[in-house]
Amino acid sequence: MPIYEYWCSPCQKKVSLYQRGFSSSPPPCPHCGNSQLKRIFSTFSMHKTYKDVYEDILSDRELTQGMVHNDPRALIEWNKRMSGGEEAGPEYEEITERMERGEWPVEQIQEKRKEFLGEEEAKPKSATSE
Repeated sequence: MPIYEYWCSPCQKKVSLYQRGFSSSPPPCPHCGNSQLKRIFSTFSMHKTYKDVYEDILSDRELTQGMVHNDPRALIEWNKRMSGGEEAGPEYEEITERMERGEWPVEQIQEKRKEFLGEEEAKPKSATSE
């Protein structure tokens, strides 16, 4: 069932109501009982499944070729698409910017991986062994 949104002038509230179909006369306001609600336009969203996202990625020849050729720009684009466009945190901003320029910030990525996994710094082995 669709959700219709209305504005109630007397109580100054937006009202969202489930209705079986579009009705020419709006229902009364559930807050104040006013029967002259004004219908307003509302936003909606559509969510893609992971399968849809993968199909979009795989159908993008340029992106898949970039991934095959180990292009950091392709990896960043793949990441953006998989995350639904959600921005990476500020701690990853420099890494993301460098990869968008085509660079591989290997050291920074390894450091972030260690932080994420809680690993300690690898201690260098001494040159002399017993």
